[in-house]
Parts: sequence; structure tokens; C-alpha cells
Amino acid sequence: MSDTSGLRRGTADYRRAVIALLAAGLATFNALYCTQAMLPTLTHALDISPTTAALTISAPTGALALCIVPASVLSERFGRGKVLIISALLATSLGLLLPLAQNAPTLVALRGLQGVFIAGVPAVAMTWLSEEIAGVDQPRAMGIYISGNALGGLLGRMIPALLLEVTSWRWALFGAAVLAFVMAVLMAWLLPYQRRFHPRALHLREELVAMVDHWRRPELALLFFFGFAGLGVFVSLYNYVGFRMIDTFGLSEALVGLVFLLYLAGSWSSARAGAWMQRVGRGPALTYGAIAMVLGLALSMPAYLWLTLLGMLIFTAAFFFVHSTASSWVGRIATHHRAEGASMYLLSYYVGSSVVGWLSGYLFASLSWVGFIASIMVWPVLLVAASMLLRHKAS
Repeated sequence: MSDTSGLRRGTADYRRAVIALLAAGLATFNALYCTQAMLPTLTHALDISPTTAALTISAPTGALALCIVPASVLSERFGRGKVLIISALLATSLGLLLPLAQNAPTLVALRGLQGVFIAGVPAVAMTWLSEEIAGVDQPRAMGIYISGNALGGLLGRMIPALLLEVTSWRWALFGAAVLAFVMAVLMAWLLPYQRRFHPRALHLREELVAMVDHWRRPELALLFFFGFAGLGVFVSLYNYVGFRMIDTFGLSEALVGLVFLLYLAGSWSSARAGAWMQRVGRGPALTYGAIAMVLGLALSMPAYLWLTLLGMLIFTAAFFFVHSTASSWVGRIATHHRAEGASMYLLSYYVGSSVVGWLSGYLFASLSWVGFIASIMVWPVLLVAASMLLRHKAS
């Protein structure tokens, strides 16, 4: 029997809830990636290397990875709504201070602190929806929230890039920060009071044991690796492709920002991941997705703009397809302590973004573009192998 308890579609509180969570995604993922499209500009404006500039992405994603589990645990005691509102408001308020940074270390430190506060939103947003929205209406509500995440990340990259055409990097960053702050305020205003939340005492040892137990299952450990390697190589490509677009193809910052519209291919592919999983199975779907990531990277090697864009389109669609498949599979395997299983996947996901995305900067600085792509291609090749091993383990 369908679960009809909770907020139902068509009611005022349901509309407030989904708009609030949409705004939460717009605010926090805008804030998380607001410097990615402007990395080439930051290298010149602050006289730093591309690797150092990439720390403005690795610092917040790394801090988010470290804090996502504590934020989830705290929400069990103090409530999802409080964590959501406090996190979004603090993260976006701090974003308004970023343009005041006088040097790279200050900017990186502020971005790291911003990541600490951002962590509360992805840590508990889906849990809030699963608790408060009626089961029959949850898929639609979840989809709206995820679309807010994707659109927030897209706007966080495009707005600064477009503003760089007419102003300095400080004002460009401020423009993105203002939008993020307005969205956070909107979320805090609209989010309904949580009615179905029941606080429980914090048992740190119990939480840690559950998390470690998930890592002991080979199938889950392989899926966590998909999160780590997948986002790691994805961020590596998007961190440094802007330099390629400007230096090799002569594009302006605004045109480089438009390259991030390729993210829409990810929205298309992730929406179709479920149908593919039903058609061919989860294991084969992961294999095909990882192979497509390799193909996309290979196409981006030659010095032809159209071929590079085609390769990025295929790679982007394949990455989001793999991410959707792997993350959904975690929930199917982790039948006990599912929240902890999801937290471990997200931890791996954002650690990969931070660590791989930053270290690949050294490869970018020391290798040709072809050499750089070949080196980061190792990760999706490993994912192909991991998918085959996962199929064997899960069979």
C-alpha cells in the first residue's frame, strides 16, 4: 500500500517544501563551485599556479567531505530543518566576504570554511524530504531537489564567467554570492516546520561501527570507489579545461562559462539511468558508462574545438549516468543503516573531488594536454575494471 502520510502534492506546505529545497540546492551548489569557471582569471589576478587556483575548489569540497557525516549525525539530535537553515545561511553569508580576500591563502581558507558550512545541506536534505513528504510524492520532490543541485552548480560556474566580461573577478564572485544568499534566505523563509522528526540520542560508537561495516562489504567498497574516482576525474577535467579553451582555442571567459552548459547532458543521462538499469542490469550499466567516460576523454585530446566539446558532452553524460547508477545501487545493497551507507558514498564522492581534482593540477602543469588527459584517463579505466569485479561480486 502506498504511503500517503506526510505532505501531499497539491497542498500549500508541499509547495513550500519543494521550493525551499530547490532554493537550498541553488544556494549551496552555486556557492560550492563559484570559482571553477574563473580559475584561469585567478591564476593571473593573484599570480598563482593553476594547481593553487584549483585549491579554491578542492578546499570546500574536501571540507564538505569531512563534515558531511558529522552534520548528518547532528541532525539526528537537533533536527534536519535547523541544520539545513543554519548551514545554508552561514555558507552563503561567508560567500559575500570572498571578494575581500587579499591573497590566495586567504581565499582558499575562506573557501574551506565555506565548505564546512555547506556540508549540512547535502547531508540532510534528502532525509528531510523522505521524512516529511508522503511516500507517493517523494520521487517528484527528490527530483526537484536534485535539479536544484544541478542548476545551482551550473549557475555557480556561469554567472562569474559571464560577469568577468564586464567587471573584475571580485565583483564577479560577489554577483554569484548575492544570488546564493538570496536563495538561502528564501529557503529559510519557506521551509515548513518539521512535524515527523523525532530526535534521538547520539551514539558515536554505534554510528562508526555501522560505517566501518559498510566498508567491509566488497560490493559497497567498490561503489564507494566509483564515487571517489568518478567525481575526481570529472572535477579534474572541468578544473583545467578552461585553460585549454583560452590558451589553445582563444575563447573568452564568457564563452568558457557557456561550456558548462554541457552539464545539461548530465541531467538528461541521469534521468534515463533507471530505465537503462532495468534494461541491461546495474553492473553492465556501470561498465558501459565507464567505457563512455574513457571515450569522451579520448575525443577531447586532439586540438579541435568541436571534437573537444563532443568529447566533453559524452564524458559529462557518462559521468552523471555512472553516478546515478552507483549511488542508487548503494541504497539497494545497504539494507541496514542506509543513512550511513549514503554518507560513506558522499564522503568518498567529495574526497575524490578534493584530492584527485587538486593533485591532477600537478599533472596539468608538467604534461601536455594529451599527456594530462591520458593520465586522468586511468581513473575511468579502473572504473571499467571495478564494474566487472562488482558484477562478479554481486552475482
